[in-house]
Amino acid sequence: MFKTEVYKVNIENFKFKKSTGDFPEQDATSEISNEKDQEGIKKAVEYLKQGEAIGIPTETVYGLAANALDSIAVQKIFKAKNRPSDNPLIVHVSSMNMLKKLLPDGTVPPIYLEVIRQYWPGPLTIILPASELIPSLVTCGHPTVAVRFPSHPVARSLIEACGFPLAAPSANSSGKPSPTLASHVYHDLQGRIPFILDGGSCGVGVESTVLDGLRQPPAILRPGGLTYELLRQVKGMQDLQVYRKDFVDSELEQAPTTPGMKYRHYSPEARVILIDRSDDKKEDNLFNDKFERVLRDQVEIFQNTGAVVSKVGILRTRKDGEKEVWETNSTLSNNHIECVSLQMGRSGHPEEVARGIFKGLRHLDQCDVDLIFVEGISEDREGMAVMNRLRKAASITIEV
Repeated sequence: MFKTEVYKVNIENFKFKKSTGDFPEQDATSEISNEKDQEGIKKAVEYLKQGEAIGIPTETVYGLAANALDSIAVQKIFKAKNRPSDNPLIVHVSSMNMLKKLLPDGTVPPIYLEVIRQYWPGPLTIILPASELIPSLVTCGHPTVAVRFPSHPVARSLIEACGFPLAAPSANSSGKPSPTLASHVYHDLQGRIPFILDGGSCGVGVESTVLDGLRQPPAILRPGGLTYELLRQVKGMQDLQVYRKDFVDSELEQAPTTPGMKYRHYSPEARVILIDRSDDKKEDNLFNDKFERVLRDQVEIFQNTGAVVSKVGILRTRKDGEKEVWETNSTLSNNHIECVSLQMGRSGHPEEVARGIFKGLRHLDQCDVDLIFVEGISEDREGMAVMNRLRKAASITIEV
């Protein structure tokens, strides 16, 4: 057992100086202007060089990071999370030079070059051939490895200071909602890890998009923070497909090359009921009426099974122009059931919903609700990633 330390850093004090080479942004070097923040990075590096796993901020969600080239350190990730051993890890780099060292011949497949120029650093993971430097525990025995270049200033600076890549899945107990605050990491992993770098809230709020450009045509294996619409505009990505939407692969399902494909994920303690729109264009008033009806029907169904339902949680969007209120408490009429309602963002703004969904699921768990009812959203842009996470978290999905 560890006494877990949480160390707060200010991302405003982390800057980057572009290089003069072929990849000026990707090969930029970090500059930290504050001594306290420098000390935070130094402490984190010391833990990582000692072979420990620690919590770190990224722009997507918080990661549980360890030296990706050290199999003993990587084992500590699996142990701390209670993660299945056949669920691969994403390797995080801080420069093109670090990336090339992970590849068998040091050459990046041409299909990825334009994608890297446009969207690295950022919420994008790519599938690449793996060199023998990478432990099989990271890749789960596959000849490929999933690699990402995070844009979060603290993560970039930390990886650069380490001088080695970091394997880092989400820093939560396996299967639970991903952490978007350092307090979420502490809640799940206190005592299991020695150190958490607190870089504030995550700007994206859902995990990275995983792109397999080694397939023909290229495919998104897991939707995430970089949208299908943007990726499809990149040279060589015109025929981009999305797994489960455009194709399925039973072998890939059983032996995934990337996390987020095989196991149930993102689930809070309370049972999640997803109420989805059968028609994205359905009028709000009509959908609201049906949402309320389904909520009451499901509460009654659960009560009829003998289950105790004394408090429910609701995650909804709000209209543009509607007052922003994070939490509203009320009582369901006729049955005196407490109701905690949270706003996860504005309707038609999936990037806001992405930032609010995991935070909302975790908050409702802390409220000790028995059931959570979540509004489905359109799969446009970040909505594809949001709905992917909600479908995995939900035990029941009802279209209205």
